[in-house]
Amino acid sequence: MPIRARRTRLLWRTLLAAALAALIATLMSPGAAQGAAPAPRTPDHAAHPRGESRPVYSYDDAIRESVWVDTRIDGDADGRTDRVAVDIVRPRELDRTGRRIPVIMDASPYYACCGRGNESQKKTYDAAGKPVRLPLYYDNYFVPRGYGYVAVDLAGTNRSDGCVDVGGRSDVQSAKAVVDWLNGRARGYTSRTGGERAKAGWTNGATGMIGKSYDGTIAQGVSATGVRGLKTIVPIGAISSWYDYYFAKGAPLYDGGPDGLSDAVESPEARARCGAVQQRLIDGAPRTGDWTRLWSERNHVPDAGKVRASVFVVHGMQDLNVRTKHFGQWWDALAEHGVERKIWLSQAGHVDPFDLRRADWVRTLHRWFDHELLGYDNGIDREPMADIERSPNHWTTDRVWPPRGTHTVNLRPAKGISPGVGTLGTRPGKGTETFTDDPRLSETEWAARIDTPTPAKAGFVSRPLARDLRLSGSSTVTVTATPTTRTAHLSAVLVDVGPDTIRDYAAAGEGITTLPERTCWGASTTGDSSCFKETRAKTADVDYTVFSRGWADLGNWADAGHGRPLTPGKPHTITLDLAASDHVVPKGHRLALIIAGTDKNLIEPPADRPTLTLDLARTSAKLPLAGGSDAFTTSAPGTPRTARLDGVAPPRPLNPRPGGSTS
Repeated sequence: MPIRARRTRLLWRTLLAAALAALIATLMSPGAAQGAAPAPRTPDHAAHPRGESRPVYSYDDAIRESVWVDTRIDGDADGRTDRVAVDIVRPRELDRTGRRIPVIMDASPYYACCGRGNESQKKTYDAAGKPVRLPLYYDNYFVPRGYGYVAVDLAGTNRSDGCVDVGGRSDVQSAKAVVDWLNGRARGYTSRTGGERAKAGWTNGATGMIGKSYDGTIAQGVSATGVRGLKTIVPIGAISSWYDYYFAKGAPLYDGGPDGLSDAVESPEARARCGAVQQRLIDGAPRTGDWTRLWSERNHVPDAGKVRASVFVVHGMQDLNVRTKHFGQWWDALAEHGVERKIWLSQAGHVDPFDLRRADWVRTLHRWFDHELLGYDNGIDREPMADIERSPNHWTTDRVWPPRGTHTVNLRPAKGISPGVGTLGTRPGKGTETFTDDPRLSETEWAARIDTPTPAKAGFVSRPLARDLRLSGSSTVTVTATPTTRTAHLSAVLVDVGPDTIRDYAAAGEGITTLPERTCWGASTTGDSSCFKETRAKTADVDYTVFSRGWADLGNWADAGHGRPLTPGKPHTITLDLAASDHVVPKGHRLALIIAGTDKNLIEPPADRPTLTLDLARTSAKLPLAGGSDAFTTSAPGTPRTARLDGVAPPRPLNPRPGGSTS
């Protein structure tokens, strides 16, 4: 065959193969599989050639509407099922063409009472009741790129019926019903009380939920129902178990319960009609710290196996509001069930990544939603699973998290040459150490005097490390203690002893300073700007860093879910769950374990003021070390400083409002 003919034949084969591949890709796309129109790509130029949605649709001309979705729950007992308000922004151009689009959703109780984001934005409406401003940048940025955006008022808040039940069935159903409506399985109406139906024919049902704190908690709760159509969730600083938000093995973390939070976020109308629900929250969450049916309903961890959605977890490792145990136990449960997942961990407190790594965050979130909701093969699923902030604004990545080669290592406290100033190593200790609970002191006072005998703590410090030591994951500390009273609380903290510059998570901004300058992320209208105040890292130079914490009521020694009076003079053994973290203790620094009583402003004190004697032979810490036991190597002991060490300020009194200020 002549060369020219062979070339012509090869060209036709190449074109035929390309056409066949394009046809298969169309038939196999998520939209086609659901019988919906394909996701917006070419020919309307919504997609970049590399698989990136582009801002080609008008935000100013977008459809803005409100729908009320029936939750099929009568939470306020008024004789009719509750409807939740759903405010929607979506591209008008795609509505005209009939192309169905995916949805990004934020379901929140805060849209009217407290606001969202660093600037506490609230929803606003025009004279006809149509949404004008929806908080945050999600609608401004993603609607021009071919997404619909949905902001849901949880039951009992803003323009919704029903009652707030703080993470319970009504809260979760508020958002799940909207996912069902988007997928044609629930009823929506054009008004709060009318009978005119509203259908979501404009969407293909593919939904991604996002939100910080309470909002992210709802996203996790909805995903744990296994609802179809929910493709991905992005929980930021979210709660995985509401018991663990209020208690730690019986030790109260706040002087209050979920009824106070419910009262704070409910609309005035709901507050007037929801007294019975409030009372059930009080009765079901006793201040004894005992586990009840109320807490079982609000624990999403056991249902991780039902999750169909991918999960992009974001958390601040110094979050003292939604403490890091929440992401740790949720992440471990998702891993056990093989759920697709990704994680970002910052050095900050309860801070949205938009306010500490803005450009990288928006770019990553954009690619994540393009991949998970539009089906674009942009490679984000093949990139490292974890981004970890090592020092202010310096991030590293890991292919998987915790990194491969991480193993649990048992470290033991032992007596030192001074009372209460012991050693930490791999050999079992002997003898005892004694301390007396002092509710006036916190972890910062304990750590500042780590090398000094003080009556309120027992500290155990390693020799200087011969190389960097990375702790990645969740730790536990098992304590055998003999109390002098019938009640006692315990705290255990891990400390990196050595100089460093860290985000000042104890300051008002929890690691950030808000600036007057603004940057814009998406399109704006007169009533809804996409421009937000910039931030910079708020740092502190310190001599030590507390990087993981755990607490317990010693009365829960026999049953983690039920406390009982202690027997003075009798030893009791209990295991404290330390919050998940990823921290590198640098070469030359020392690793410390402190065991004490009340951690001021982080747990409430017991009824008594006990003295506790630790049995060191029966006390140990199980730590997740990258590299296992070989990673824990120390050098010759140096001369410890006996002067007070400098750290961040003591923890401030916390307001038990996830998503709100911790001041």
